[in-house]
Amino acid sequence: MNEAYTVSLTEGLKNVGLNTNGALAKTYKDYIKAERAKKKKPTNFLAAMMGAKEPVEEMEVGKALAEKMAKEADVALITIGRNSGEGGDRKPDAGDFYLTGTEKALVKTVSEAFHAQNKKAIVVLNIGGVIETASWGKTPDAVLCAWQGGQEAGNSIADVLTGKVNPSGKLAISFPIKYEDAPTANNFPGKEVKQEGPKDNAADLSGFSFMSRVPWEVVYEEDIYVGYRFYNTFNKPVAYEFGYGLSYTDFTYSNLKINTKTFKNELAVSVDVKNTGSVAGKEVVQVYVGAPSVKLEKPAEELVAFGKTKLLEPGEKTTLKFTVKAEDIASFDETTSSWVIEKGNYSLKVAASSKDIKGKQAFTVKQNQVVGKVSKALEATINSKGAIQKFKTQIK
Repeated sequence: MNEAYTVSLTEGLKNVGLNTNGALAKTYKDYIKAERAKKKKPTNFLAAMMGAKEPVEEMEVGKALAEKMAKEADVALITIGRNSGEGGDRKPDAGDFYLTGTEKALVKTVSEAFHAQNKKAIVVLNIGGVIETASWGKTPDAVLCAWQGGQEAGNSIADVLTGKVNPSGKLAISFPIKYEDAPTANNFPGKEVKQEGPKDNAADLSGFSFMSRVPWEVVYEEDIYVGYRFYNTFNKPVAYEFGYGLSYTDFTYSNLKINTKTFKNELAVSVDVKNTGSVAGKEVVQVYVGAPSVKLEKPAEELVAFGKTKLLEPGEKTTLKFTVKAEDIASFDETTSSWVIEKGNYSLKVAASSKDIKGKQAFTVKQNQVVGKVSKALEATINSKGAIQKFKTQIK
């Protein structure tokens, strides 16, 4: 994409009055320039047209250089970056989901050198998808996940690092301990499907008629157990769970209330949140519901609402209110093509993350409720090899 401008991390640090080591910056820039010149254009037509090249491997930082910097600098910032794209943001490879040997050595060598001088080392993750953190995440003093920082990324990161802004973001995805722990590890990105009949020479998604499509099929074997629903239901440990996020202050939750113990159309929820630390901050409160598995399978809990407090000064308290509607807790019944709330006992949980539950309340659904009904609009025909052969539309 074409951005109007981009603020780098070094520019962001400079904008808040911090100095970076000029000699080290020059060494790094010279390394990047030389390595990029060695890279070939990608075989992908569109990427080649846009002038893209393969990412450059991280520069090695030896013990001598790390120790020299530890004596000269007040703190170490180590950045780990990843590229992402359509069709496969992460692969079980070093340099993708896993850190390379050079990246791991960088974190270890720099952290140890600065710790020897009683100074801190911080890792900044410039990533747009999950990576493995369990094997190295405790080595530095802190890990900041910048995620998709956009044009102002450098300024934003600098504001968080210096405490000008108290971070209040929470993870929108779980970080598995290893790639094989992910529920889609065995079936993503799928496989090429051999065609029956004439070859498809239609234009692919790029719009170039001379590039024929290759049929590709992905079977979503994880069913309803996507993300935290999988990890929580089957008690699979993670490095960082969905909804996780640290702050420079602490919060307590109290006085959780629901307006009724018998659910009909909706449920009103309220909870008090207090800043018990010494720094002003905001907290993201999450509401989960655990439903009974009667006829339909259900995850251990499912996010149904969330909200962020206003900026709370130390000692300040606020009340957050939520409304849980019927469609928020309904499940889809394939046999009847309808959204259903099954009768039984339910558990409502307010939490700081999908694993950090702060309070619970129970409510009951007395009888099954049909929230909505749909009809099939697109039905696949599967051939003898188990591949999708064609679709039958039923839209009226």
